[in-house]
Amino acid sequence: MEDAAVDLIVLAGFLWQVPAAMVQKFRGRIINIHPALLPDFGGKGMYGQKVHEAVLASGKKESGISIHLVDEIYDHGQVLFQARCPVHPDDNIETLTKRIHELEHKHFAEVIEKQLMSE
Repeated sequence: MEDAAVDLIVLAGFLWQVPAAMVQKFRGRIINIHPALLPDFGGKGMYGQKVHEAVLASGKKESGISIHLVDEIYDHGQVLFQARCPVHPDDNIETLTKRIHELEHKHFAEVIEKQLMSE
């Protein structure tokens, strides 16, 4: 990737931890999206439906997305952007997932573009 002069590495649905050497080499240039409001409901094993199940079980009235820089710890890097949505009393995995996907589709590309322009 260095030879190709990569400006930004974008992760979406990437479940592996990025090796520390790669994080160090591309620090500040690896971006990820998470289907919850970090720091809540993040970390190893918190992905996809598991996140939404945890949000629903918690009784939280709000969820959302976090777009963040990647560091050596799962879902830990600097949060660049968050968008919020309500969690309704009658929500289930499918309804909450749909609302979260809408936020992801609405905001991810614009945050990526903004990050590229800031470099």
